[in-house]
Amino acid sequence: MKNQEILDLLPYTAPFLFVEELLEVTEDGVVGAFTFSPNLDFYQGHFRDFPVTPGVILTECCAQIGLVCLGIFLMEVYIRENKGARIAVGLSSSEMDFYHPVLPNEKVTVTSEKIYFRFNKLKCRVKMHNASGKLVCKGIISGMLKLQDIE
Repeated sequence: MKNQEILDLLPYTAPFLFVEELLEVTEDGVVGAFTFSPNLDFYQGHFRDFPVTPGVILTECCAQIGLVCLGIFLMEVYIRENKGARIAVGLSSSEMDFYHPVLPNEKVTVTSEKIYFRFNKLKCRVKMHNASGKLVCKGIISGMLKLQDIE
């Protein structure tokens, strides 16, 4: 499956899409990137006079790139067998540690490493780095993936 095909199958749209590009996708992991536009609504109130990307949004970015994109890649056979089906995702757990803030207009790169994928549950180790290579956050994210018919 090509990277653009994976992006086209993501169940998100703006303003809640936090994946711009996939740089590498294998059965063992994903590398992708996103730039946080200064026009995103949450910057208006988080924090006054010093906008910072909320940790929950950083976690979501890691989940979309590291878990969902990888899950779509791993479920390629089922997606192709069930033309018209899309992926439904439920985040089942996340444990994240945060080290540096992400400011508006900052590009981040997320690297994901598959821990396991069985019975449609995917567990990944994720890391996010900023453009200067500093570790922004890291953790473990798990989710359930299933095909969803579109009528």
